Amino acid sequence: MEARTSPPNQPASPSGGKKAAWVHWSLTVLVAVSFALAFVMLWPSAGAPDKPGWPDALLLLLATAGTLVTLSRRLPWQNVLWAALIMALIGGTAHALGEITGIPFGPFVFEPEAGPRLFKTLPWAMPLLWIVVILNSRGVARLILRPWRKTKLYGFRVIGFTAALVTLFDLALDPFASRMRHYWLWTPTKFPVTWQGAPLVNFPGWAAVSLLILAFVTPILINKRPRGKSSPDYHPLGIWLGALLLFASASALKGLWPATVADAGMGVVTAVFAIRGARW
Repeated sequence: MEARTSPPNQPASPSGGKKAAWVHWSLTVLVAVSFALAFVMLWPSAGAPDKPGWPDALLLLLATAGTLVTLSRRLPWQNVLWAALIMALIGGTAHALGEITGIPFGPFVFEPEAGPRLFKTLPWAMPLLWIVVILNSRGVARLILRPWRKTKLYGFRVIGFTAALVTLFDLALDPFASRMRHYWLWTPTKFPVTWQGAPLVNFPGWAAVSLLILAFVTPILINKRPRGKSSPDYHPLGIWLGALLLFASASALKGLWPATVADAGMGVVTAVFAIRGARW
């Protein structure tokens, strides 16, 4: 019955109501503030004592909470939590195995800066990172593909675009995480070509894990009770572009100009196509 009282062209919210809207708005503001804080803390003169990585941790926690609350506006909470659990398990397991075996991302080791570890192996942030990257990349893909949402192949296109956006996100993330924050360290391989120190196999690895995750969670993320045309959701695009802007700024301050240019280019192109699709 709640869906009937929703304003026209607004997404029906299984967890709707004024309280849910207030929580969503509050988290959106907090995420924006945490992004601003992370930007300020890029400058060495503003470095926090003792634990300089805490702004990144705060941003990841708030982005995770905001992403899940946003998704709950159109899906039941049990679907949202099940999907998040699957993403965290598969993505976290892939990174735990990756550090041990070098598959599927290439040889790397997590550094102490990555924070406390789960089961003495996996940094606590990695499962949350997969949740944020997958769900927001999927949200951006849905914006881009909005003009084709009634076509038969729409679902497969969303999966493909999501995996591509996850890969592009990692292309921007890796220089920030490995060369600036030192969350992980890549070890040399016999193949000399790398992207800012990361072996090229890393990026197909992210795409493959993303496709595996999407194969399991896509049925859970489909709204079984669509109620007409809904307004576009720009929250995933805000998270995605905010992260790329953060990575580009950090790369520029570090003098990593190829990464800076690549991040800026990916952000502009993605924004243009997402906004164009959302206005369809």
